[in-house]
Amino acid sequence: MTDHALAVVRPGALTTVQDLGRPGHAHLGVPRSGALDGPAAALVNRLVGNPREAAVLETTVNGCAVRPRSTVTVAVGGAPCPVAVDGRPVAWGAPVRVPAGALLDVGTAVSGVRSYVAFAGGIAVEPVLGSRSTDLLSGLGPAPLRGDAVLPLGQTAGPHARVDVAPQPGPAAELLLRVTPGPRDDWFTPEALRTFTTRAYRVSPASNRIGLRTDGPVLERFRPGELPSEGMVLGAVQVPPDGRPVVFLADHPTTGGYPVIAVVRAPDLPAAAQARPGTPVRFLPVRRR
Repeated sequence: MTDHALAVVRPGALTTVQDLGRPGHAHLGVPRSGALDGPAAALVNRLVGNPREAAVLETTVNGCAVRPRSTVTVAVGGAPCPVAVDGRPVAWGAPVRVPAGALLDVGTAVSGVRSYVAFAGGIAVEPVLGSRSTDLLSGLGPAPLRGDAVLPLGQTAGPHARVDVAPQPGPAAELLLRVTPGPRDDWFTPEALRTFTTRAYRVSPASNRIGLRTDGPVLERFRPGELPSEGMVLGAVQVPPDGRPVVFLADHPTTGGYPVIAVVRAPDLPAAAQARPGTPVRFLPVRRR
């Protein structure tokens, strides 16, 4: 086995390999997947000299620990967290040289949910449908990290960035999601539509890579029954029978039968990836373009 690889020592609660995802396969029932916080993943790749499409590790809440078999430049971003090499604190948000055999420990997020770990050369697992992303819904891509896993690394593409710390936005105290109404807003009562855009919700602990679930006011339907299954897009706000909105994220199903009351603007979705349970959520209506 190649020495240009890393061994997983502590996989964390949920650590997956992610890149830009696999768009263009929804007609086959395959979600896009990819890093939930795309700007954070792109930044750590840039810090280590990788192209934007290189695969990184996406951790959830409590980080992970790995041991590279060869010296490699690493950067950690996204949710702020402590980072250590062989027990010594090193910079978060900056390129760090990790010697062969040293333990890189990405700690628990102090705010936000998902941290991103880039390695010079990228994670070089075998691509599936053009992407190395783990898709939790379809099961495509590599499995979430296990304690005995070894991940190959690619060849370094370019020099790492020369910065002390790269500025990154912090997780929002209140999640503001701009939404375009429809296509099934006519399935809800006028009072439900007012409630949806004027009342606050909170991020539910049941949220995951498939969707951000909310707790809060119930949205009453005007029409009973269910729709025939229809296509679902990234950011669709679906309302299941419990009446509480669900915002579809990267691993969302490509079809669904519950009505979609609105669609979240794409630039607002990375913040949803970092919203912890209990974070207030407001849906702000905007005009259709």
